Amino acid sequence: MSIEVFYSIMHWTVYIMIPLIVVALGGLFSEKSGVVNIALEGKMILGAFTGTMFIHYMQRVWEVQIHAALLLLLTLLIATLTGVVVSLAHAFASINLRANQVISGIAINMFAAAFAIYGAQTIIDTQHIHFTNVFRIESVPLLGNIPFLGPMLFRNTYLTSLLGIVILAVAAFVLYKTKFGLRLRACGEHPQAADSVGVSVAKMRYSGVIISGALAGMGGMIYVVPVMAAFSGNVAGYGFLALAVLIFGAWKPQRIFFAAFFFGLMLSVASQFSGIPILRDSGIHANFFRMAPYVATLIVLALTSKNTLAPKALGQAYDKGGR
Repeated sequence: MSIEVFYSIMHWTVYIMIPLIVVALGGLFSEKSGVVNIALEGKMILGAFTGTMFIHYMQRVWEVQIHAALLLLLTLLIATLTGVVVSLAHAFASINLRANQVISGIAINMFAAAFAIYGAQTIIDTQHIHFTNVFRIESVPLLGNIPFLGPMLFRNTYLTSLLGIVILAVAAFVLYKTKFGLRLRACGEHPQAADSVGVSVAKMRYSGVIISGALAGMGGMIYVVPVMAAFSGNVAGYGFLALAVLIFGAWKPQRIFFAAFFFGLMLSVASQFSGIPILRDSGIHANFFRMAPYVATLIVLALTSKNTLAPKALGQAYDKGGR
């Protein structure tokens, strides 16, 4: 395998793992508060929909000339706000109405996929929202010149990739080094105990779900930017894969990073196996390599799920009079 192929695999691994990390962290905040969130896929779709629609209008309808980095940051902000709005519906159903949290999430996933296609068809008369990708960074100043690591991590990269690492560090700090994080985790483990010391369980769970929606919406755009030139109403199941990363990562930020890297590497190798001589010449059908990452996901979850402990109150509607 040539060094160019190796760098290409690493680039694609980063492109894949960063949205998985961001969206899995979104699920982490929600589930640490005690609210199941399988609506990550739907929130990603809606975030990507509004974000790509904004870029499409800025570039092709209004023809506004704006710096690529600023355009990308504005797009991420719009996607984030979209995720927040959708998460409010999920939070209201789960916390105020005490509805089944899984059914609420499924409803959002079903709505999002249909709405993205219908919305695009209605607004721009096509299901494909096209945009020009002007966001790739040829080389990060100084960092791109580092031997070995520079070409692998800081050339042909995106601002979204660097932002994902920052979000991981901030999330770990907030969850384990702040009062907010302690209270959030307490609401997911023993909400009655948290309530007894004056913590508002409802407010903390709302906060967790809102943060979850914000990161999922942002994650939708972080996924789309490096790999697409048109958004077609889906994110290739990355929301569900992020849930697998969350479970495999045992609801811990550090382990989520390694789980996302594992899945990202598997998907990257599967998409570029033709450039790896030992795989290309193995005689194995291409569909096997395309299927392998998802089979590996099922196997890993089957082997690790018994040894990972979810928050004790996860999925349980809070009853103030309960014990």
